[in-house]
Amino acid sequence: MTNTPIGNVTLVGAGPGDAGLLTIRGLRALEAADVIVADRLGARGVLDGLAADGVHLHAEVVDVGKLPGHHAVPQDAINELLVTLASDGKQVVRLKGGDPFIFGRGGEEVTFCRDHGISVEVVPGITSAISVPAIAGIPLTHRGLATTFTVVTGHDQIQSLGGRRDHTVVLLMGIGTLANSAITLARGERGGGCPVAIIEDGYGPRQRVTIGTLDTIALQAARRGIRSPAVVVVGDVVSLSPYAPETLVSTGAPSEPHRKATTR
Repeated sequence: MTNTPIGNVTLVGAGPGDAGLLTIRGLRALEAADVIVADRLGARGVLDGLAADGVHLHAEVVDVGKLPGHHAVPQDAINELLVTLASDGKQVVRLKGGDPFIFGRGGEEVTFCRDHGISVEVVPGITSAISVPAIAGIPLTHRGLATTFTVVTGHDQIQSLGGRRDHTVVLLMGIGTLANSAITLARGERGGGCPVAIIEDGYGPRQRVTIGTLDTIALQAARRGIRSPAVVVVGDVVSLSPYAPETLVSTGAPSEPHRKATTR
């Protein structure tokens, strides 16, 4: 009697949810997988997009992301699931939204698997921190406007985050704490007139761009019913967006919201 050979785990970054932004290496891993352990944001959009494009994956899909009506599977349980599946000889893909190592707890999953003797490969993905602002025509760095950027989550304490308007700030998961973040950043050198953009549901059916300033953005978000998922960009680079009014930098005049003109 022979022992079942141990499988392996591949962490694949799904990107922001558009199947066209999945890497070729990531696609090959999905095609070879026996089981796909998938997040909701980004990952589910990619799987649906591949199916719509006629790509058939034979793998079983296990959803572990938060869905309406129930909570996400706890991280400890996900770690255990990956090890159990691989120990049973499965080729496992852990499909994670964005990039596995950008606020994705991918490092924890890699460590847990390797500590239990499971081989792990990581396939990077395109983080929403970069890809979603690009939808609105916003580069995070631009000669003469910004030479650095910082990515934080809305759950982080940003009181000590310095810099001026040439230091771009990207807020992920920041809608619930938007008012506090805007007030905190406006107290520093950026000032209340610093441009701000919110890109909702990047690459999704509800994609929408709203542009204002640190002084106005919280009220705009409340009036327009802005919801997660959304990426918030703060800094002068916002003025480069085709959605931004020409007077934004000098007067802080907010723009009207813009919805996506074409479907995916």
